[in-house]
Amino acid sequence: MHHLLPDIQLVMRPGIVELGWGHPDPALLPTEALAQATALTLADHGAAALAYGAEQGPGRLLHALAERLGRVEGVTPPVAQLMITGGTSQALAMLCSQLSRPGDVVLVEAPTYHLALRIFRDYGLHSVMVPGDAQGLHVETARTLLQMLRARGERVAFLYIVSNFGNPTGVSLAPERRYALATMARHEALMVIEDDAYGELWYDAPPAPAIYNLMPGGPITRLGSFAKVLAPGLRLGWMLADPTLVRRCTATGMLDSGGCVNQFTAHIVATLINQGQLDQHIANARAIWRSRRNTLLTALARHLPAGCTWHPILGGFFVWVRLPTHLDAAALLPIAEAAGVSYLPGTRFFATGGGHHYLRLSFSLLPPSELELGIARLSKVLRSARS
Repeated sequence: MHHLLPDIQLVMRPGIVELGWGHPDPALLPTEALAQATALTLADHGAAALAYGAEQGPGRLLHALAERLGRVEGVTPPVAQLMITGGTSQALAMLCSQLSRPGDVVLVEAPTYHLALRIFRDYGLHSVMVPGDAQGLHVETARTLLQMLRARGERVAFLYIVSNFGNPTGVSLAPERRYALATMARHEALMVIEDDAYGELWYDAPPAPAIYNLMPGGPITRLGSFAKVLAPGLRLGWMLADPTLVRRCTATGMLDSGGCVNQFTAHIVATLINQGQLDQHIANARAIWRSRRNTLLTALARHLPAGCTWHPILGGFFVWVRLPTHLDAAALLPIAEAAGVSYLPGTRFFATGGGHHYLRLSFSLLPPSELELGIARLSKVLRSARS
């Protein structure tokens, strides 16, 4: 008898409102649009889509991406600066192998995306946390830390930042700090990796210009992804970097052997963009997630006990809740799950300890009624723990 193996990463437990998963709602995945784009791609570009792809990615998608970035952001990158990746995670792993060696330091925001920390650990890198606030990373503190580390003989491989609506805080780096970070990167010859997975998921106004666009030719690499704006199972993203770094990445043995990491999917997404369906899907998804964001913030304001605080969330998937200092989110998690609600405790997002009285909530996966139920249950747990 065959054991049943899971088909997807997401695990939904009966009776628990899962506010921990930062995944798109399966009901919002554009299966019909992707089916049409797949049929069109096979009809018009089947031989190319099913072949070993060019290492940099298919020209169709590179040109479609560059044109779309120009239309959406006002800056059209040269195609020589673009590369197709297997999502942000594969791009990060590739950059670790190109830019670092075991024992190097990576500067990361405190808190930051917890699974990026895992990738850095896989490459033997030591993450050093840089504090931030509601305006994002403290750039001057990053500069001071960088200089101290270098004076000690440490090699700093790069600084990693989620620039827009960050995971877990939902905070975006303020415009003046973007300029400061881009300038620092150039003056200090420090590579900055700008993870921009959530930039198009804005609910009130578009974010400030990408750090990458502020310093053409500077040591800044920008990562984009179709995981959130289209579907995570596509495993498709893109990298914007200095052409020399793009050439270094495309010259690796893995790409020489296998070609483009995701040739077939890349062709389908190129068709989707050229048909105008990506823009339409993002607009529809943004409207739904805006409504869910509003539902979650309203429920938090209505239910959570005094002493709990959170930032206004202008985009992305997450709300970062600060509990009263005597409450420990990790210790409370089993109690919350027994009461039928789950979240991610803040400790997961700190490389070297901290975050005990924070928790991350996601509104991307569940409908409004579930979000409201989850917050009502969480509130009961927090009130009981507080008293």
